[in-house]
Amino acid sequence: MSTPLLQARDLHVEFSSRGRRARAVDGVNLAVGEGEIVALVGESGCGKTTLARTLLGLERPTSGTVLYGGQPLTYTSKALKAYRREAQLVLQDPTGSLNPRHTVYEAVAEGPRIHGMANEEQVVAEALSRAGLRPPERFFLRYPHELSGGQRQRVVIAGALALNPRMLVADEPVASLDASVRGEILALLLKLREELGLSALVVTHDLGLAWNIADRVAVMYLGRIVESGPVEEVLKEPKHPYTQALLSVLPESPERVVLSGEPPDPTRIPGGCRFHARCQVLASGAAALAGVDSRCRSELLEVLPAVPEAQAACYYADTMAADEAVVR
Repeated sequence: MSTPLLQARDLHVEFSSRGRRARAVDGVNLAVGEGEIVALVGESGCGKTTLARTLLGLERPTSGTVLYGGQPLTYTSKALKAYRREAQLVLQDPTGSLNPRHTVYEAVAEGPRIHGMANEEQVVAEALSRAGLRPPERFFLRYPHELSGGQRQRVVIAGALALNPRMLVADEPVASLDASVRGEILALLLKLREELGLSALVVTHDLGLAWNIADRVAVMYLGRIVESGPVEEVLKEPKHPYTQALLSVLPESPERVVLSGEPPDPTRIPGGCRFHARCQVLASGAAALAGVDSRCRSELLEVLPAVPEAQAACYYADTMAADEAVVR
């Protein structure tokens, strides 16, 4: 991969929680290339949204670096304002994202006004048109309650497009929409990538969505990426037991994997593999047969690098891969 457009390098984000330090993001390397769509997937509470907010400069990392265009992010007001014109956030709840007292025109014009852009009406009209609201003038004076859920999400996307960004960070962009509308919004994001060369980081718990829209996928668990790679490789042949469990809920999955318990408290991340307490491979005895069960419980895994190839942070997967290589 050439110099990524957006990159996290050994990123850590911690918060105080009941006198303890919660490691919301606990060593993440992630890269999004020019014109690339990367899906960041995982259960609720795994750190996806915190990572996305940190990549946008809305949270400051405890340690590590966010790079944009190869340059470290600078946290002055002026630098962040310029950066946020380049990298825009699209939230999952369009109803909550839009002020009910503002018309569609005012909602989309807010960003261009903050950044002092000229030809405001033309900018708003072009953004609405690109977002699929045509003719745009028909929507100028409408209020959010007069729109469908899909139209409201298009207005939110238009508000981001009005600033001519190079990067979108979409946090569960279709989670609140009806199934019939989700495909339209996903098709819109793909169309924007094709027409404008936009890059996107799509945060989701839905691996089916990742399959339909992403070039690469990164699977996150308890503050760390545990598997990543090209979407077809990861989702067709997942190596990490956590990814396998997430995929098992899809309708076409031959076998359902039910994980025990909830993700551990991020103030008390377990030793060894952070997934071992819920791991179906360890519980079944397969890890013991492979001779890695003690490592799973006690030895810390290395943080995955930001590389385009498929990779997984799992002792059992490493052993299986080594055995396959010997057979070949």
